[in-house]
Amino acid sequence: MSNKKKLLNPAARDALNKFKYEVADELGLMNKIKKVDWGNMTTREVGKIGGNMVKKMVEMAEEKIQDRT
Repeated sequence: MSNKKKLLNPAARDALNKFKYEVADELGLMNKIKKVDWGNMTTREVGKIGGNMVKKMVEMAEEKIQDRT
């Protein structure tokens, strides 16, 4: 794990991994992932997955904050 950032909550690793696959599936990239694995995905494809993950996490955080008010 030398190149990866440490998670604040290591228990979240499985949930984030599952979330990554859910987003990839929504974007129609699961067949390619199954075919070539993550190491052979383009930077654009992986970035699209990561960007959509961040977007969804921000939306979830905003909803949680809104629910508190």
